[in-house]
Amino acid sequence: MDVDNLLATGRDVLRLEAEAVSALEARLDDSFVQACGLLLQCSGRVVVSGMGKSGIIGKKIAATLASTGSPALFLHPAEGSHGDLGMLTRSDCLLALSNSGETAELLAILPVVKRLAVPLIAMTGNPQSTLARSAAVHLNCSVLREACPLNLAPTASTTATLAMGDALAMALLQARGFSADDFALSHPGGSLGKRLLLRVQDVMHQGQALPKVFLETMLRDAVLEMSSKGLGMTAVVDGEDRVLGIFTDGDLRRAFAERQDLWEQPMSALAHAQPCSIRAEALAAEALALMEAKRVGALLVVDDNQRLVGALNMHDLLRAGIV
Repeated sequence: MDVDNLLATGRDVLRLEAEAVSALEARLDDSFVQACGLLLQCSGRVVVSGMGKSGIIGKKIAATLASTGSPALFLHPAEGSHGDLGMLTRSDCLLALSNSGETAELLAILPVVKRLAVPLIAMTGNPQSTLARSAAVHLNCSVLREACPLNLAPTASTTATLAMGDALAMALLQARGFSADDFALSHPGGSLGKRLLLRVQDVMHQGQALPKVFLETMLRDAVLEMSSKGLGMTAVVDGEDRVLGIFTDGDLRRAFAERQDLWEQPMSALAHAQPCSIRAEALAAEALALMEAKRVGALLVVDDNQRLVGALNMHDLLRAGIV
């Protein structure tokens, strides 16, 4: 095994694919704008189709479109000739992928596409191909050569096509005003869904589980409150639950490191007067970002009047799968 040769080949592949994608940027023109216009006007679905490796890339493009505000599905062109063209309706738009632009299975369904008057956007590596000339809009995804040492296996060409599909999807996302909340609706599962959907109010401690003491509360009683609630801290509030401060395990350790006669000290002499806080309706991911930025392990949750409504710590976010 020639280690140097392996590394050289790997680096050549990455360089060639990067160059293929980079070349697309200068090639974007009015055709890209026209393609976006057709897709934005589409009242149905974006139907993506391609054979072989182009088909695999097409499935990814369809998935990206569908998750970013442009309803899409993948149609296998070979199956299309045997009944699956029933997926295609007059309100749809067809996005066809073929590096050569001469894929027989795609060309075979073009008469039906024309009969339905479905707008056709072609992404090929050959602007003079049959597919490119048959399309309402052609997006040129040609590459100088494949990253394959034999210049045979689809590598740079599929990478370029995927990048062009991403460019389309992101341009449409921005044009539609697609928001993070919209994105969350199509991603409810997994850690991504939790980061986009889970709110502070879903994970915070509240009611009887919420540690709180008053300014006049002595340290020994504050420690009992902290221990019984298990959050490693307690809020300091007034008679109407307005937040006046916070006292944490870290504060306790630092206080005893400085002096020993603390048990009869009130919270007014020990608590931090301006604790970090967050609203209950904020995303739990925002709470994590705030904790990391402020380098704290817990947050108080307050309402618009600075009244205490909850509290959470890093362990709560860990259990919720946010971290």
